[in-house]
Amino acid sequence: MKIVITTDSGSGISQEEAKRLGVTVIPMPFMIQDETYFEDVNITEAEFYQALESHLPIHTSQPAVYTLEEIWSKLLKEYDSIVHIPISSGLSGTFQSAFLVASEIDEKRIHVVDNRKVSLTQRRSVLEALELVKRGKSANEIKNILEDHNADNTIYIGLETLSFLKAGGRITPAVAAVGSLLKIKPVLTIVEGGRLDTYSKARSKKGIKREIINALKKDALEKFDDPEGRECYFGVAYAGNRDEAEAFASEIAEAFPSRMDVPITVEPLSEIVVCHTGPGILGAAIMHKLPEL
Repeated sequence: MKIVITTDSGSGISQEEAKRLGVTVIPMPFMIQDETYFEDVNITEAEFYQALESHLPIHTSQPAVYTLEEIWSKLLKEYDSIVHIPISSGLSGTFQSAFLVASEIDEKRIHVVDNRKVSLTQRRSVLEALELVKRGKSANEIKNILEDHNADNTIYIGLETLSFLKAGGRITPAVAAVGSLLKIKPVLTIVEGGRLDTYSKARSKKGIKREIINALKKDALEKFDDPEGRECYFGVAYAGNRDEAEAFASEIAEAFPSRMDVPITVEPLSEIVVCHTGPGILGAAIMHKLPEL
């Protein structure tokens, strides 16, 4: 049985990397001054960050229904089944849209996974799905495995500014004003239901990194019963500040000297997410290895 994995750009997987991996990444659209753009398709990273720094109005959206229909219908001519891993249903309506389109095309052949991941953790799910395909798992088995282990990870994102959350209506202007006055930099995480919520607060980038590393240590010990991270993957996400992210990855490596012998991945945060968080962020994730792998 031939199975193909699809995902969206919330995973942070580029079109070039998707070709290398043998997966299909459906770009999620966003609008800048009423012009529609697709990440890694018709806008460069430099152009995107220039728009952010210029404070141009940016709005996010979901992939059009006809885009999903076209891509999946074409893939089903070559493959027996599709496993689709979208951005967390708690962050976007993309999952629900994908689920409805799959039901209309062929719900027995298209399996839409709701394992509530984003960025580094969504990317890890794609890599796990590919490995499960190699190990002979069926599309339905892969879906069930990923959903059964949806809590086997945590991601933290430290914001540089509150202005983008305010612009997106996720916090009130009053809260943003007080936060800016006090120089508060929130550290966000995915909570139950797949939503982003505040985990803690810091006053500096150094404080953000300290909060995140302490959170990773707590998760390794209390959530995974693996204080040294011997069965855990780690990753760092950034938004236009790769050098800073590389240095942060080194700090995490020092905090977990006996972790699993796998490089800490350093990947850009999806632009669809950066639209809401703003540039200059640092994020990190801890992802426990699937028992099936």
